[in-house]
Amino acid sequence: MKRLLVIASVAVFFSMGCLVGFANAGDQGTKDEAVAMVKKAIEYIKSNGNDKAFEEISNPKGKFVDRDLYVVVYDMAGKCLAHGQKANMVGKELIDFKDADGKEFMKERVELMKKQATAWQDYKFMNPVSKQIEAKSMYVERSGDLIVGCGIYSK
Repeated sequence: MKRLLVIASVAVFFSMGCLVGFANAGDQGTKDEAVAMVKKAIEYIKSNGNDKAFEEISNPKGKFVDRDLYVVVYDMAGKCLAHGQKANMVGKELIDFKDADGKEFMKERVELMKKQATAWQDYKFMNPVSKQIEAKSMYVERSGDLIVGCGIYSK
């Protein structure tokens, strides 16, 4: 009987660990969710115009922020037009912006978008959930003269 109780306790312990693991995994956005968020933002921009769309995209409690996912919009010169987490970035020329390792990721992003309509880009940035600098992969898509992006973090 004792042995059965121990086995049952171990099984419960491990199953709870699995549930917690799944719950934590749900705290982070996925690549598919990032792509879907960008496509949704592009449609919103086309339907509502830049001013209304950029205001909504820059709203940290709006429809373009979900857990650690948020949308950003830049022009083809690297100027930030909308940012779902850092309103202080909006209106700034960020072409010379570097990540924690000194990578000039905005220059790279603009160059990618001059050559192709979509791309994934890797760099480091502060995760709004963990508040830590983490590896980030951002999906970016060109829409006219706009660069619309959303990224995922990996620990």
